Order: sequence, then C-alpha cells, then structure tokens
Amino acid sequence: MLATLAHRYGDFGRAEDAVQEALVAAVERWPLDGVPERPSGWLHTVAARRYVDLVRAEAARTRRERTALDLTPRDTLFAAPPDVPAPRDDLLELFLLCCHPALPAPAQLALTLRAVGGLTTAEVAAAFLVSERTMGQRISRAKLRLREAGARFTPPAEAERKARLAVVRQVLYLMFNEGYSASSGPQLRRADLTGQALRLTRRLHEQLPGDGETAGLLALMLLTEARAAARVGPDGELVPLAEQDRTRWDRTAIDEGRALVERSLTGSPPGPYRLQAAIAAVHTEAPSTEATDWPQVLALYELLEHLAPNPVVTLNRAVAVGMVHGPAAGLALLSEVESGLLAGHHRLHAVRAHLLELADDRTAAAEWRKAARHAGSEPERRYLLRRAAAMSDPSPGRCDPGHLPIR
Repeated sequence: MLATLAHRYGDFGRAEDAVQEALVAAVERWPLDGVPERPSGWLHTVAARRYVDLVRAEAARTRRERTALDLTPRDTLFAAPPDVPAPRDDLLELFLLCCHPALPAPAQLALTLRAVGGLTTAEVAAAFLVSERTMGQRISRAKLRLREAGARFTPPAEAERKARLAVVRQVLYLMFNEGYSASSGPQLRRADLTGQALRLTRRLHEQLPGDGETAGLLALMLLTEARAAARVGPDGELVPLAEQDRTRWDRTAIDEGRALVERSLTGSPPGPYRLQAAIAAVHTEAPSTEATDWPQVLALYELLEHLAPNPVVTLNRAVAVGMVHGPAAGLALLSEVESGLLAGHHRLHAVRAHLLELADDRTAAAEWRKAARHAGSEPERRYLLRRAAAMSDPSPGRCDPGHLPIR
C-alpha cells in the first residue's frame, strides 16, 4: 500500500500517514464488521481515500489561510488526486525513491529500512550497532530533513541512480540478515524478511543482469538461505554450521548461487557482495567444517576487509585466522575490535569463547555466558548457555573443536 501510494503521488509523508490511518480503521472496524473478503483490497481502498482526505484538508487549510490574509487564490500544490488503481508491486521502486539525495547515505539506509523494509527501530539499531534511542533520533531527523528540503519522491535521475542502487542493495542485504538471524524475539529467523529480500533482489538482478554486485548479493542470499532448513532444530533451537546435516541443504539454491558467483567474478573487480558470496560458496563446497578450505576463506576475508573495512568482517576474519594459524592468533586479532562498535556485543564474546575453547582454555565458559547475557534472540541465548554448560562440564569430550559461533 505504501509503495503504491508513494510511487503514484511522490509524497512519502502523506502516503505513510494514510496507510497508518487505514490500519487503525481496520483494527476498529474488523472486530465489529468481520474481516472483509479481500482484506488487502479493503486496506488499499481506505488508504487511498485517506490520502485524498489528507490532500483535500491541506488544500482547504491553504485556502482558509489565504482568505484570512486577503491573498489572491492561486493553484495549490496539493490538488486532489483521482482514484487510486489496484495495488501493484512497487516496493523495489519505493526503495529507490526513499534513498533520496537530500539525505546522506547512512540516513537513507536507516529511513528505508524503518519505513518500508519491515524492520523496527530496534532492529535497524542492531544492524547499525547503535542504541535504539540513537537510531530513533536519526530516523526522526531524516524525516524532518526531507520535509525541510521539500523533497518529492520522484524517480531518480540517471546520474543519481548508481548511488541510490548501492543503498538499495545494502537495504536488501540488511533486511535479509535480520530475517536470517533475528536480533531479538523468540524465533531464530523471520522467513517473511528473507523471502521478501530474496524476491526483491531477484527482481533487481533481472532488471540489471550485468551488474556484478547485484548478482553477488543474490548469490550470497541463495547460498545462505540454502542452509536454513538444517540451521533450526525440531524445537526451534539453533544448529551451528559445524553441526548441520548438510544433506538437508537446498542443492538447487546452492547450484544457482555458485553459478552466479562464477559468472559475476569473471567481469569487473569484485565488490563486497561478490566476495561474501565467494566465501559462502567455499563453505557449501565442503563436506564438513574440518574439510573446509580455511586458507581460501581467510584470503577472501582479508581481501574483503581491505575493500570494505568493517568490525564484523574483522570478527569473522578472526575465526578464519584461528582455524588457519591457531586460536592465539585469532584472539590477538580481536583486540582490534573489542573497544569499538562491537564492545559488549554478543558475537564478540562468542568468537572469543570459541577461540578460547579451541585453545582448551576453561575461561571460555565465562565468555559463553557473557555472550548469552548480551544476545537478544532467545534461541541464540539458549544455544550460548548450552555452550557454557558444555565447557563447564569436566567430563571428556566437553570441547568441540569443530564448533563455530557463526552462522
């Protein structure tokens, strides 16, 4: 609904207000009148009418103000629109519209994730490694800046399109990540978000078949989502990569993803998404964690960190360093990120615990417990506590060197 209204009229603010009012109307009316036969159609019709009402109210207020000031009436910018046609899938186009050049790229990204990406403010904050309050303020400032700039949501000029596409890819990437590994709540994953991100990325790839980074992003999603069925146990518990039944991986998705990686790497120099897809492809080629080509994984992470420095990349590189050069080398690398954005993050504690466990250091149990305290996802928290309990158990076999604290 939001995509259709904003795309048709170019006014994101009023479109958002109209959709919210339609949802409120549904909450009020459906318990009394029953759910309509076509709920989405009902919502779309009401939202379109609310949009018209908002525009007419604005026009009437403008006329009253001009009359009070004894001004000659002029054409208003807010002429009432005609009836809105049936909804269509404009979501990808709306992503492009929201990545408005009136905002810096980080603000574009945050606003798009919150407004149309399906993420809450807390989930957007988790993606940026900042507090929910900080992110809420950023999003509010972004909306205010758009209003002050008089920004209209119109298709981007060709000169702007490349920059906007880069932000759209990042929005889709972060949507997928939140869906694949929920930052909070009782479920390990949100299939609605991963499915939406995959669908939109596939559409973007169809529109831009020669764009290597879009192909890499699609490949990364396919290769990652291929493991989804094996990643969740019967009771919804997290099953780490080292313990997954690889016969349950989706070989069709893996074949498609690997083919995309091979094709995209033959063109221009690889970017961040193609490199991440190549890392995922290496994991899917291995019959087990022990048989994984860890030197190749490490080389790809080193290239990725050189190209797009990021504390999460460093964290993952530390795991690869530990697998190739030993846990002491991996632990030394963690010092580079422990005082930055990842300070206190559960993944930092989990990686340190993993490397300590590889070194047969019993202080790993305390690190697993720290990771559990900071984890927002309940399945992740339960898993981390199980790791702590296993490490605390003095019985033989407590340490599983094949374990990885990552996806």
